[in-house]
Amino acid sequence: MNNDQETIRLTPVLEQRADPWIYKHTDGFYYFTASVPEYDRIEIRRSATIAGLRESVPVVAWRKHDAGPLSANIWAPELHFVDGKWYIYFAAARTTETNEGLFDHRMYVLENSSTDPLDGQWVEKGQLRTAWESFALDATSFEHRGVRYLVWAQKDLHIPGNSNLYISEMSSPWTLRGQQAMLSMPEFDWEIIGFKVNEGAAVLKRHGRIFITYSASATDHHYCMGLLTADENANLLDPRSWNKSRQPVLVTNEQIQLYGPGHNSFTVSEDGSHDLLVFHARNYKEIVGDPLYDPNRHTYVCELKWHADGTPDVAGSVNT
Repeated sequence: MNNDQETIRLTPVLEQRADPWIYKHTDGFYYFTASVPEYDRIEIRRSATIAGLRESVPVVAWRKHDAGPLSANIWAPELHFVDGKWYIYFAAARTTETNEGLFDHRMYVLENSSTDPLDGQWVEKGQLRTAWESFALDATSFEHRGVRYLVWAQKDLHIPGNSNLYISEMSSPWTLRGQQAMLSMPEFDWEIIGFKVNEGAAVLKRHGRIFITYSASATDHHYCMGLLTADENANLLDPRSWNKSRQPVLVTNEQIQLYGPGHNSFTVSEDGSHDLLVFHARNYKEIVGDPLYDPNRHTYVCELKWHADGTPDVAGSVNT
């Protein structure tokens, strides 16, 4: 590898933390949560800097149950602050003897009334119920013009594949209301390698538009990211308002040893001057066994660059 390639190789902020979520709160601190390799708990870290998250001491907010629907495969927690309270969205399955519950996830919500999410009591608000019962995960929430929305991934029993992306308004941080619309389903070649997957949505509002990045395909080196875009004045519940990228916006880059990048989130720099892209990836290609049980999906952070037309240059942010 030449010197230029050595220079641009990214270094993980945190190792063995997949599905990373970093939120900068009004107190100036960054709060971090992610899937842990054991899939058995939800941790929160806090730091005044992104780099400081590496050495920060994690606090366990919640642990899986011993049995029942919240007893296995705790995936992709996200920490949100809504109307003065903290909420964690996450997905969980039930323990089974044959592990057949691997794709039996549902979405759940925790609430904490404390000012400090590392303190206080996390209360289970129950399952975040959608219009039908099926495999569901990767809930994320955002507010636009006084309305709170949820975007998530779910299996439609009448559509081949693992999961599609959906959107709905919310009447509370744990309750949906009204129309639930499908925004995207796996359809392009790069979305259906290994599994037909659209999941891991992340929302960013900039330049008069609303962007939703998402991840597609199996969680090995084929994992990649796509992009949905809507005008800020559009009806966000109308699938026709969203333009879907026909090509992935981020894929494996073997030159810099970045494999299977995806399940991202967004935050801002310490001085607030620019956006940051947060995502996970491995630094090797060959995986022994099921990729979901390979622990080495690491958290990376880099400055988010922009194209001249005001759309995010995700690949350019990572590869240069």
